[in-house]
Amino acid sequence: MQDIINNLPKFAKDKHNENKKFFAKLKSKPPKDLDYIMQDLHEQEFKRTDCLECANCCKTTGPLFTDKDIDRISKFFRLKPQQFIAQYLRIDEENDYVLQSVPCTFLGADNYCSIYDVRPKACREFPHTDRKKFQQISNLTIKNVAICPAAFNIVEAMKKRIK
Repeated sequence: MQDIINNLPKFAKDKHNENKKFFAKLKSKPPKDLDYIMQDLHEQEFKRTDCLECANCCKTTGPLFTDKDIDRISKFFRLKPQQFIAQYLRIDEENDYVLQSVPCTFLGADNYCSIYDVRPKACREFPHTDRKKFQQISNLTIKNVAICPAAFNIVEAMKKRIK
């Protein structure tokens, strides 16, 4: 798995132009059944992929924290939201709350998340490959193929399935 993770940025870079063209075409004329296709590809990939073997998303990127996320996680830690923010978060250039640093503070050495049951929405939905109206998040998906081996595989399978 580590070899795949190490090579993923190169693989993603090699496919970048091809993916950009594919997503531009997909955006202009998405198939009627795109949501079903994506759900199917997502489910097939995650039958083969164990995120606990990888956790590259948690090691290399940080999620955006919504106000609801902050409230929920603060309660879990029995902290006031402002205390949680001061201890774990910062405001990024887009004025969003994000982790102060990566890898994620809540990621254990065993790749388990210590706040899994209350984790941010962005973490729950990652890599967003089963999202409705998938064609609307093509820029995010292109970024995610460089981070997540499953997202990379799903996009490659999608290009074969949608001509």
